[in-house]
Amino acid sequence: MCWGAHTIGQTDCRFFSYRLYNFTSSGQPDPSINAEFLPQLEALCPKNGDGLKKVALDKDSPAKFDVSFFKNVRDGYGVLESDQRLWEDPATQTEVKNYAGTFRGLLGFRFEFEFPKAMNKLSSIEVKTGTAGEIRKVCSKFNSWFSYHISIKK
Repeated sequence: MCWGAHTIGQTDCRFFSYRLYNFTSSGQPDPSINAEFLPQLEALCPKNGDGLKKVALDKDSPAKFDVSFFKNVRDGYGVLESDQRLWEDPATQTEVKNYAGTFRGLLGFRFEFEFPKAMNKLSSIEVKTGTAGEIRKVCSKFNSWFSYHISIKK
């Protein structure tokens, strides 16, 4: 499994603000967001604010490749819902615990060694070309209805 690329980088408010103000169309915030973190995110991404404003994916060390991302997810500080769900799902929670470690990333898997190995494995996957694949304009969506139907037929 390969997670942790979000230890570096940013996202737009528009990709997660629903978690702050209307999670599952409830008019309430996502209960998995740490209560201390919620006001910080709301200040960065006010309701009806600039959806293009950038927010760091790793609140503690946004420019450092380290295990902080996993500690944040463990503690309810995941910015993206997909990241926070790594902790919520029993199938991935153990992995998050292993990478977060118990003391500065120690006594757990060594993320800085495991991640490059996973990237090398991932690089051996053949690239899909032509109609077998597509480069998505928006990562979470197929580019068109037509490409969606082609992908589910395969």
